[in-house]
Amino acid sequence: MLFAYKEKNIRITQDYKDAIEKKIGKKFDKYFSENTTATVVLTGEGEFKKLEITIPLDGGIIRAERTSDSVHNAIDMAEDALERQLMKHRKKLIDRYQSRGTFNPRYIEEAEEDEDEIRIERTKHFAVKPMDPEEACLQMEMLGHDFFVFRNSETNEINVVYKRKGNTYGLIDPE
Repeated sequence: MLFAYKEKNIRITQDYKDAIEKKIGKKFDKYFSENTTATVVLTGEGEFKKLEITIPLDGGIIRAERTSDSVHNAIDMAEDALERQLMKHRKKLIDRYQSRGTFNPRYIEEAEEDEDEIRIERTKHFAVKPMDPEEACLQMEMLGHDFFVFRNSETNEINVVYKRKGNTYGLIDPE
């Protein structure tokens, strides 16, 4: 696995690079082909350090963003997050990218032996009412959900509002 580094308000020392390549590179080399490039962004935010690791796939990404008081703690937390994402989406990713060569063939063989099927246990049906995004956010809050599907009264398209970190909201608007 290859690494591309970016730094903001902090210097990425050789010690940090070695730790990232040892923890992330060594662990994830078995999952990805050797020409896969992970982008590592290290940001200094006062006494805290934010580490973002993005591993692009053909048509998707695996990403972890962790903040800690030390870079080494952030690396450990990001490693765990990346591994959880990869394992959670293992079957989906393999089915989707198997023929494109992103994954290491040994990883594909291991996954085929250890497949977890996705089971949908509950289906809900509801009317999608026209409303503006602000009203959809209010509805989402009243229901206590993290996302809400609605028909945007301005564009007449199906949209999704969702909660983001830091008590902000996001809007998914299809193209």
